[in-house]
This record gives sequence, C-alpha cells and structure tokens, in this order.
Amino acid sequence: MNVLLIGANGKIAREFVKKASQEKKEIQVKAMIRKEEQKEDLLQLGASEVVIADLEKDIHHAFTEVDAVIFAAGSGGHTGGDKTLLVDLWGAMKSVDAAKKHGIHRFCMISSMRAKTPEKGPESIRHYLVAKMVADDYLRDSGLDYTIIRPGILTNDAPTGHVHIQETIEETGEITRADVAHVLLSVLDNPNTYRKSFDVIGGDIPIEKAVAQI
Repeated sequence: MNVLLIGANGKIAREFVKKASQEKKEIQVKAMIRKEEQKEDLLQLGASEVVIADLEKDIHHAFTEVDAVIFAAGSGGHTGGDKTLLVDLWGAMKSVDAAKKHGIHRFCMISSMRAKTPEKGPESIRHYLVAKMVADDYLRDSGLDYTIIRPGILTNDAPTGHVHIQETIEETGEITRADVAHVLLSVLDNPNTYRKSFDVIGGDIPIEKAVAQI
C-alpha cells in the first residue's frame, strides 16, 4: 500500500513514519512536506519517498500513484484563525477533493477531541475545533472510505501501547503521540474502521484489540 502522508513533519506523522517502516514493510510512506530541508530527515526516519507540496497552493502532483491518504497536518490550537482556516479547514478539504479526483478511496484524518462539540472546548481554541468539525463533516460526506481519529491531549511521553477508544469520550484525557501513530497504523488497512469516527485517549486496552472492537 502506497500512502500519502500529509503534514509528514508533524510529531504524530513522524512517529507514524518510524513505526510503519519498522513494523509494516508492505506500507510505503510518501511523505508530503513544505520545505526541502526537511526531506533528508524524513527519508532517514523511513519514508520511501518525499514530495514537496504546500497546502496553501496546488497539491495535486502529490496524489499520483497513491492507494491511501493520511491527513496529519495541523496549524495547532494556538495559531491565529487565518492559519487555522488555511490548513485545518481549507487544506483538509482540498486534500479530500484531490483524493477523489485521483480515485483514491481510503482517507484517514487526524482530528481532535471536542471537534464534534466545539462549544464544549476551551474558548481559546474554539476556532480550531470548529475548523476540525467542518473538515471532518466534509470528509464524512465525501463518499470516501474514511476513518477520523480524534485524540485527546497530546504528550511526547513514551508509548504505552494501550488506549481507550469510544465514539465519544466525555472525560478529558491524555494520549502519547506515539500511541496515536500506532492507532493510525492499525486502522489504515483495517476495513472494520471504514466510515468510522472515534475519540481516543490513553487507557488499558491493547491498541490492536481496541481497534478490532471499533
């Protein structure tokens, strides 16, 4: 499976590249980045190919010879509304449209907890959650075989290999970026996760078992 990883220089994406190259040799990661100087680092991490493309410009050249797309780009919850709209909303929508145009049916999205209910999120990041919500809805309505992963508060701690997955989790919780990458790798070629959306935080269920129960 050839996978286009959008936002490949992000922390979750970099964890995904490492884990895929170590554990799933059948998955070839085409890392999409904005800056040429990031290229060598992604290749060293295990990407099979690197493509330079900017979500704020034309991106269609990145979607050739691809079987699946992962959207892991994000402006972050503390950027201004203009950058959030350009990356988290418009960039995501452009990526969905490009996947459809190129006949790519599998699409995974890294979203955020509270994206279903932005009004329940902190006021300081509500613009970010609204952008994520609209992008998620756009993907759901696209007809693609999507999976939307909504992680809780992200940490850089060592992976635990255990999570709590549920369609909606009311309580706030943390999860390591490495565990999110593991979940992403587990759902990527798993048909029982097609057309599903879920929240995920740290928990006590092994990731493969939690994904199998989605």
